[in-house]
Amino acid sequence: MPRLLLLGDAAWTLEFGREIDPVTHARVLQLAERVRAAQGTQAAFAGVQDVVPTFRSLTVLFDPLRTEADVLGARLLALCEADDTPVPAGRRWRLPVCFDPALAPDLGEVCAATGLPDHAVVQLLTTTRFQVGMIGFMPGFPYLSGLPSALAMPRLATPRKAVPAGSLAVAGRMCCVYPWESPGGWRLLGRMPLPLFDVQHSEAPAWLAAGDTVRWVAIDRTGHDRLTADWARGALTRQDFLDPEAPACPAV
Repeated sequence: MPRLLLLGDAAWTLEFGREIDPVTHARVLQLAERVRAAQGTQAAFAGVQDVVPTFRSLTVLFDPLRTEADVLGARLLALCEADDTPVPAGRRWRLPVCFDPALAPDLGEVCAATGLPDHAVVQLLTTTRFQVGMIGFMPGFPYLSGLPSALAMPRLATPRKAVPAGSLAVAGRMCCVYPWESPGGWRLLGRMPLPLFDVQHSEAPAWLAAGDTVRWVAIDRTGHDRLTADWARGALTRQDFLDPEAPACPAV
């Protein structure tokens, strides 16, 4: 049974464990699915405003003027005992990344530290299916699990003051993409030409969501610049980057 933690007067967090592992994450995603389903069928969930999954916990935000917190907490614990909800299938993405040295300032250092040539590092990144564990740090910032152990690297001793938006980066056993220019201490291995947070998508401005999977597709600098221009002029949509071999996905 997860721990139920009250966050102020408008949120509950259910903590399923202390480790990051696929089983714990699956339980988080299952509960998130049950809560979303209960919003339309159970009065106790009428005031629920959002659910925020992480690798090992789920936070449920609610309107305290419409929701009895204790009742909701009890119902959340009851939902945890259900065993009839399959793990929701996330969307499967194929997203372009350019590994040109000008856009990958730490690639050489990672090659030197791992003893791998640059093409082997790129191959490891592009043949791995990463899973989005959570969105955090800043709007749209995805924490992706699945980084091959050969590429596990510590954070930079001194973080950069400005990491360019779209930077693909690694630290520890995680991979990420910076959706905005910001400070950051992860090692930069490439650049994605598409915005991972888009205010034009008012229902879902963050491109990725917990449970989605991502395969990186290597492109050259010309392809990076072309995709950047095509997106800017409205010639592309998110749907264009769904894995064509994946099951049908909801509109994005």
